[in-house]
Amino acid sequence: MEEKELTCEETCSHGKKMKEARQHLLPEEIVYRLAETFKALSDPTRIKIINALKREELCVCDLAALLDMGQSAISHQLRILRNLRLVKFRKEGKSVYYSLDDQHIVTMFEQCLDHIDHT
Repeated sequence: MEEKELTCEETCSHGKKMKEARQHLLPEEIVYRLAETFKALSDPTRIKIINALKREELCVCDLAALLDMGQSAISHQLRILRNLRLVKFRKEGKSVYYSLDDQHIVTMFEQCLDHIDHT
């Protein structure tokens, strides 16, 4: 399809539809937080971390070994995910264990996989 075919050929306004749509606009703060979450999920390493954690909690050194990365690099990625409340942690002795923050993260991840028709 040509670009021209994908736009309105004349300027129009559908008042009732616009009024309805305007009532359902998200507040700017929510839009920003949602964009930050999707931005965090755009990194392949963070996707790998979420995939690993959707089954069970893992310590930083296990994640580093699993993804063949240094612990500091993994910690950096985990910090981003933690700040967005996508993962949580607990300390046990000298180890730090990470898990997904809640079931919503698993659901979101699995729905995205379904969307791309992952087999």
